[in-house]
Amino acid sequence: MEPITPVQVNYASRKPRILLAASGSVAAIKFSNLCQCFSEWAEVKAVATKASLPFIDAGSFPRNVDLYTDNDEWSVWKKVGDGVLHIELRRWADIMVIAPLSANTLGKIAGGLCDNLLTCIVRAWDYKKPFFVAPAMNSFMWYNPFTERHLMTIDELGISLIPPVSKRLPSGDYVNGAMEEPSFIFSTVRLFVKSRSQSGGSGTIS
Repeated sequence: MEPITPVQVNYASRKPRILLAASGSVAAIKFSNLCQCFSEWAEVKAVATKASLPFIDAGSFPRNVDLYTDNDEWSVWKKVGDGVLHIELRRWADIMVIAPLSANTLGKIAGGLCDNLLTCIVRAWDYKKPFFVAPAMNSFMWYNPFTERHLMTIDELGISLIPPVSKRLPSGDYVNGAMEEPSFIFSTVRLFVKSRSQSGGSGTIS
């Protein structure tokens, strides 16, 4: 595999462009909060899969963040030469973050499948640019051997993992597989950008 060449972005002239995405998990109830965290620091666009929509509160969604769904993929395309949404979003973004990342979408990414807007963006993604995922799934799914294999595959692509955390259930049992809090995900990405800027010059990311 050829070495990854850093992508140069001058953040002195503009804010970072962050593409946030949610896949089908109950943790998508926190997606609006995640978008709010990032929108105060960066330019943000958001993508939601069909399975995530029942958990996203449209009423609390930040007004300055455009939310795209599968229905938008070809709605603006009329003729050859018009832009294709998953390609335009891939070009626009400096960084991509999928939170929550469901077991199903993890498996699709690891297998190279692209059957919705989100996975088409991932399939077209420029892996010279940062890409973070924050999984959310039942602990039995998290510890399944397939999950380990899929995580190894996306790691080889250069995708950064924000691991799930343990959570206490009403029964008193602790389970692992809960998505990290939006504030932690935001801080992780922001610190990454800051450290890359300091070590590689004006807004260097890789």
